[in-house]
Amino acid sequence: MKNQPTRNQILLAQGVWALVILFLLVGVAWYGLSGEVLMRIWQNLVERPGGPMTFRVILQPIMATVAAALAGVRDARAGRSPYLWSILRNPEQRVPRLQEGMVATARIILLGLVMDVIYQIVVFDTFHPGEAAIVALLLAFAPYLLLRGPVARIARWWLGRASAGANR
Repeated sequence: MKNQPTRNQILLAQGVWALVILFLLVGVAWYGLSGEVLMRIWQNLVERPGGPMTFRVILQPIMATVAAALAGVRDARAGRSPYLWSILRNPEQRVPRLQEGMVATARIILLGLVMDVIYQIVVFDTFHPGEAAIVALLLAFAPYLLLRGPVARIARWWLGRASAGANR
């Protein structure tokens, strides 16, 4: 495979995902996992798009979509199976494909964590680390996970049409 990640990209991805896990664990340790905490998280998630720093609710999914589109086109050119489908249905490919996504979204997730920490301090005057991790994953990793496969399918169709047109 041509597009192997560099050692620095792998280290960044490992660090970011370790930070996400740490945020989740610290959040559970500080606030617990009660119905009240889950309701607060849900209410805060619903209120985020209308508050200050709304641009991040748009910016992160757009960045994840761009990363998914680039990876999806690479998948189509390489003839690889769709991303999420491979993760769910092919145990041999599950870990390597998840690692690809982790490397591809590490910077976006890190940016999301930083922006959510700033948002929480400005708006709530407190910090909920688990909430920051959930928001970063929802805004950055979820769109990537859901869009990479469909982009690959569209690109495969498009590339097939282009090569058929060139053969005429």
